[in-house]
Amino acid sequence: MSDAGMNGTGANGTPDLAGRAAARHVIVIGGGIGGLVAARECAKVGMHVTLVEAASTLGGAIRRAELDGVVVDAGAESYATRGGHVREVLDELALADRIVTPNPAGAWLVGVPGVEAAPLPKGGILGIPSNPFADDVRRIIGWSGAWRAYVDRLRPPLTIGQEHSLGKLVARRMGDKVRDRLVAPVTAGVYSAHPDDIDTEVAAPGLNEALTRAGSLSGGVVQLLAERTDRAKKAPGSAVEALAGGMSALVDALEADLLKLGAVVRTGADVQALVREGERWAVAFPVLPDAAKDEGAQGEGVDADPVIETLTADAVIIATTEPVARTLLAGHVADLGVAGTAPEIEIVSLLLDAPALDAAPRGTGVLTVPGSHTAKALTHATAKWAWLRETAGARHIVRVSFGAQGEPAATAQLDDASAAQLALAEASKLLGVPLAASTLVSAHRARFTQAQPASLIGAADRRRAIRSAVQKVEGLAVVGAWLAGTGLAQVVPDAKKESDRLRRSLLWE
Repeated sequence: MSDAGMNGTGANGTPDLAGRAAARHVIVIGGGIGGLVAARECAKVGMHVTLVEAASTLGGAIRRAELDGVVVDAGAESYATRGGHVREVLDELALADRIVTPNPAGAWLVGVPGVEAAPLPKGGILGIPSNPFADDVRRIIGWSGAWRAYVDRLRPPLTIGQEHSLGKLVARRMGDKVRDRLVAPVTAGVYSAHPDDIDTEVAAPGLNEALTRAGSLSGGVVQLLAERTDRAKKAPGSAVEALAGGMSALVDALEADLLKLGAVVRTGADVQALVREGERWAVAFPVLPDAAKDEGAQGEGVDADPVIETLTADAVIIATTEPVARTLLAGHVADLGVAGTAPEIEIVSLLLDAPALDAAPRGTGVLTVPGSHTAKALTHATAKWAWLRETAGARHIVRVSFGAQGEPAATAQLDDASAAQLALAEASKLLGVPLAASTLVSAHRARFTQAQPASLIGAADRRRAIRSAVQKVEGLAVVGAWLAGTGLAQVVPDAKKESDRLRRSLLWE
């Protein structure tokens, strides 16, 4: 290489960005979507990228499972379309032709006192109704609840931003029944959290301001819905999309593109330490010797102790869960604050031979009033997604979710068989259809440590403080749901933004 190239400039004195990029090594720790996207952004400009993942497979919250030959999503099954960030990546990876939208039938609500089950009311925001006297709303909150909610129209408006708590705002304006029977099931299903703990402006941006303009909470909901309708007319489409064949197709495509770009992907590499060595970083993780790997592949006993492998790089992107990230960041970042409380979630997927479900008796799924059932929610996946219904044939797939913020999953202490039986019993209750043990063809159980909801009160300030502290450390970045917020629509743009910041610091500063 010429002296000019060594100095990072071309022959005419202009910056040799390709040369600089090729000379830079970035290690990405964590192979979830945040890590995969960040790694790809660095690899696209020619940087040498090594992605290491502790698990044997990539994807993080996106997982696949096989139920008697039917491949299903065992984790995240869809993504929010807002911002267009996920769609942009799908277009780049030639996956746009696999994008599908859900059955618009919608979900039902169970657990309301005196009401066996009812469709979740239309025309609201996070369960807050625009018209408390609408039939589908009154069916759930009753006449007394509707009249109490109407008092909202008679009370003076709040000043902007006066009430941060969504639950307190709703209860104060429209009463406990609206909060407990309409809003709480939605926030539990979407955020795994009680509405009292949800930040109004994070979960429903503009609602406080709309309330002040309209003079009532229901009037503010009407205004925000009108604004959403106007945006939808300009950019029509579903608020949620998925991929035919499952969301794991995105993981596969990202991995394939990384390899095409020359990146190195290592699974089964559980990073134990992150060390600063002068101007470079070093990561260490245990690996089995080749001989031990071969013995393991042949089904023989593996007695060899792992050896510690060390990689060095110019920069590191941490894309793990919060507990792992905090362990790696300790000693490098001055103030990480107090760790957030992350709910433990379990999803049990069931393949059922149950013709009684052919009519999709309760839409595409069910939300529960908190405290009324053991399960938090259920998705009737074959009713929700046409591609899955075609794949499953005459059989049905339901996904039963357990666990929420401050509430351990009821399946946590059960073995897999017992967890499947509990999920079947809950599915029978939630769907209102007897499901005998003989209807269960196959089951799969997935455990997740879900990132603390970004919409919790105080979470936004906490995340900003951590991100600011990390960004003060040269050659270091952190991505993933615990800082970006849950859902691909938040994780993807955040990973792009942070990796771009790191790229610029490596190539220009």
